[in-house]
Amino acid sequence: MSATIAVLSQKGGTGKTTAVRTLTDIFRRSDLNVLAVDLDPQGNLSDYLDVDPEVTPTVGDVLAGRAEPVEAVHEGIIPANLTLAEAELMLGGKMGRELMLRKALQDLKGGYDLILIDCPPSLGLLTVNALVASDYALLSAEAQYFALQGVQQALEVIELARENLNPGLEWLAVVLNIADMRTRHSREAFASLREHYGEKLLDRTIRASIAYAESAERAVSILDYRPDLAADYIDVAEELLRRLGLDEPRRRVASLAADSSPARAGA
Repeated sequence: MSATIAVLSQKGGTGKTTAVRTLTDIFRRSDLNVLAVDLDPQGNLSDYLDVDPEVTPTVGDVLAGRAEPVEAVHEGIIPANLTLAEAELMLGGKMGRELMLRKALQDLKGGYDLILIDCPPSLGLLTVNALVASDYALLSAEAQYFALQGVQQALEVIELARENLNPGLEWLAVVLNIADMRTRHSREAFASLREHYGEKLLDRTIRASIAYAESAERAVSILDYRPDLAADYIDVAEELLRRLGLDEPRRRVASLAADSSPARAGA
């Protein structure tokens, strides 16, 4: 089974890119062949995965027709930089502009178990391209007052993509990021999402911590930098694999969970 997952949010600052980076690492450590696609012109995922900022070609070159998709894969990621913003403008005047990423990834899908797409922090043309190219959508929401509104807006875009261009698209889950469940604010955000979306909201939340920024700055995985925090994402990865029906990789992720169990017990 090969599955493509678009990871999106209605705005920036929800921990979306950190989620893609960390889940990519966890899935790879469980022996899955994972391709990460940076679809954000800011290129943060490319930075997190320590890609040379001058590397070419990039996803912008692919979407602009200047490079073949296979040429743009660099150590398991199709990176992005500001040329992607130029490519997005160019796409705006093209017929079939919403289908460009799907066409680009079509020939690559057979070579990977999972493809994770880090969408830009908006619900524009690039995000629509990601949704049209994907089998599943994973929403990232920050634990704050407007979390419900942001998820609702993202779901509207998912529904539009499903109705008009990708009827097989499924909403996989929503994960609550940057959460401090000791605070009333985070607990209320979680309760509101649970009330509206039930089991689509993952039980495990991702704790807020400066350690994510520190590990990114050092280009070190949070699994190595702070295994206690990594326990959050390991739980999320296990649940996502369960929902995808990937039982054997899920068991391998469970072994990562066992390795972090002392930290988990103290969490």
